[in-house]
Amino acid sequence: MTLNQLVQNLVYASGTVGAIMVAVGLLLIDAATTRRKNHYNSTIEKTLGFFIGFTTYYCIGFGFWAAQYYFIADATLMDSIKDWWIGGNLVNAKAHQVDPAIFPGLNTFQIFVFFLACFAGILNILFHFAVAERMKASAYYIFAVVATVASSALSLVTWGSVGPLTNAGFHDFFGVGFVYMFPAGMALAVTPMLARRPGMFEPHPKVPGYYAPSIGLAAGGLLTIFAGLPMVIMSCLFFIDPEAMAVSVTMADTSVGITLNNYALAWAGGAIGGGIISYTTKKYAYLLLGPLAGYVAGASGFDVYLPWQMFLLALSAPVVSYLVYELTLKRKFDEHKLTPLFVGAGVYGMLLLGIFKAGTPRGGYVGITEGQYAFQHGEISLLMQIAGVVTCIGAGFVVGKVTALILNAVIGLRVSEEELVEGFDKALWGLEDDYPERRA
Repeated sequence: MTLNQLVQNLVYASGTVGAIMVAVGLLLIDAATTRRKNHYNSTIEKTLGFFIGFTTYYCIGFGFWAAQYYFIADATLMDSIKDWWIGGNLVNAKAHQVDPAIFPGLNTFQIFVFFLACFAGILNILFHFAVAERMKASAYYIFAVVATVASSALSLVTWGSVGPLTNAGFHDFFGVGFVYMFPAGMALAVTPMLARRPGMFEPHPKVPGYYAPSIGLAAGGLLTIFAGLPMVIMSCLFFIDPEAMAVSVTMADTSVGITLNNYALAWAGGAIGGGIISYTTKKYAYLLLGPLAGYVAGASGFDVYLPWQMFLLALSAPVVSYLVYELTLKRKFDEHKLTPLFVGAGVYGMLLLGIFKAGTPRGGYVGITEGQYAFQHGEISLLMQIAGVVTCIGAGFVVGKVTALILNAVIGLRVSEEELVEGFDKALWGLEDDYPERRA
């Protein structure tokens, strides 16, 4: 192994640390915004959902994503899965014993299995936000397996540089489509099939209101995510030997400094935009949603925007999340996290990228000079951005609806009214809450 390869391996390994920090931040936000009577159960379901997705990805998921690079060499999806399932030749090979002529940079790809497995787990944590406190645990755990396999197949199509949509012009630097929009599509399909949480929209005879126990803790979770993501951003770059030139995973021209500064200003712009909305409306939620809205709106284009452009985009993104959030409240749609952020700000960012960065060269693979996989042969276009958005949200909706219908017929989705009211910590685990429910 050369020193250059070792440094690259350390960069990608740090991305796994960042991804784990994101998972921790999400669990902190959940603990801060879930009824005290459901604290333990909600946290443990998310944690198990993370590791079910993580394990499923190791079993089969990575073979889907890696297949796009097999296509370059006229190999097949099954060739990739054969190499990269948990018992596959390349997953279990020692990198120094594999001829680089057969598979160069094997260490990097092996580390990337860990990296993307973390995001399979994160996707399941995000979906749990949409169904927490009202879906049977058994149904959720089955969803975690299905969502991991389906999103892995979606990543082949929508994230990278030579997958079908990405090679044709769909641009998504961070994987907003298959990590964020996909579970949001699932939430759109499944949420109406579940009961609303007691006290969320109107007083319940036994639950006068839905009260978050520690909004301050949610801010800590938010900053934990902010601290972890820079390492993830670095892992979305390819470093090409011998000069270790950085290009984005979409093969667009970029640099480490540009991507990290775009990330930083996405959060800053979103925080300021959300802060303005919060102080104007006197609603605390937008101080938490704002930074995330700026980040989600900008993540698909961290590699191609200039920092001042990113700041302006992020500054306006919380307005979109605000409009969507208020619509969910008005329609009594009991899902206020994924929809405003990923359907609202995520789609907003994707479409603006197709408008303002249309014509930007990307796609293909570095070193290939002709043919359908030639380096930067494709260009960003609004039409392909729309196609990508419809594909990602639509795939989530279809997978969510079909899975929910099957599970509802076989084992059921909904929990009992008693569990909804009394809380799962006591009903399932015998845990008592020493904080009495707030009285009206």
